[in-house]
Amino acid sequence: MKILVTGAAGFLGSNLSQKLLNEGHKVVAVDNMITGNKKNIKKLQRNKNFKFIKHDVIKYKSFNVDGIFNLACPASPQLYQKNPIHTVKTNVIGASNLLELASKKKIRILQASTSEIYGDPKLSPQTEEYWGNVNPVGVRSCYDEGKRTAETLFMDFHRQNGVDIRIARIFNTYGPNMHINDGRVVSNFIVQAITNQNITIYGDGNQIRSFCFVDDLIDGLISLFFKEDLFNPINLGNPEPISMNNLASEIIKLTNSKSQITYMKLPNDDPVNRIPDISKAKLLLNWNPLVDRESGLLKTIEYFSNEIKAQ
Repeated sequence: MKILVTGAAGFLGSNLSQKLLNEGHKVVAVDNMITGNKKNIKKLQRNKNFKFIKHDVIKYKSFNVDGIFNLACPASPQLYQKNPIHTVKTNVIGASNLLELASKKKIRILQASTSEIYGDPKLSPQTEEYWGNVNPVGVRSCYDEGKRTAETLFMDFHRQNGVDIRIARIFNTYGPNMHINDGRVVSNFIVQAITNQNITIYGDGNQIRSFCFVDDLIDGLISLFFKEDLFNPINLGNPEPISMNNLASEIIKLTNSKSQITYMKLPNDDPVNRIPDISKAKLLLNWNPLVDRESGLLKTIEYFSNEIKAQ
């Protein structure tokens, strides 16, 4: 297939593009390069089946493709809060433009949604049926509510126009091609540990997260995209929980770091726990994360070590 990947120079987009190329597909890669990284697609551009186009999905553009993965939008709080208006527009206007394209071309489109649609959940683990606990006017709302509205658009384009949609609710993911300064917890901890800086934990460190290695997540996205007649949202993530204190300790041990742990105030609307219920993904996609946390962290540590040496 000839597949459009938006946000292709980002962390997930570049890994997805590589996997699609490996499987014999052609990739039309789109990114506005506000947060995308040229290094992420440098190797991909040597492949004759990869074509990069600098473009912002807020502006409608037609592409002659057979399917769409919509990953356009900064995903870390630090980056999506830099220009919250643009973040909202990317999530809503960008999604609408791509759905119009899918409708006209009669092709399948997958939305990279997020666990952030659950907000600060009162239910754990989170199932797809849970409606969430989200602040509609907070500093994270540009992303949280933007992604929720995008899901609304996807479902309404499906119900009203018959668009063949897929919605993946992506939980915390980590691995190679993450931006060194993206502000997400795994990248923060690893970079601080490698450079023997104090590891910064926001809050008391008892917040619970789960972390999925990027290779597993990409396999899940592709499995969902090619699954027939699965229109409702599906959680994708690793359900193994860990506290921020224990994650910091693990990374210090794996890097042989001299870092100490320090604590700062928890940001507004930062969720206390975020754990996916992946029962549907297991049943309907036969998908289950395979990479254990230590193996994934070691690969990510190696990636960031090389990035730091190259600076």
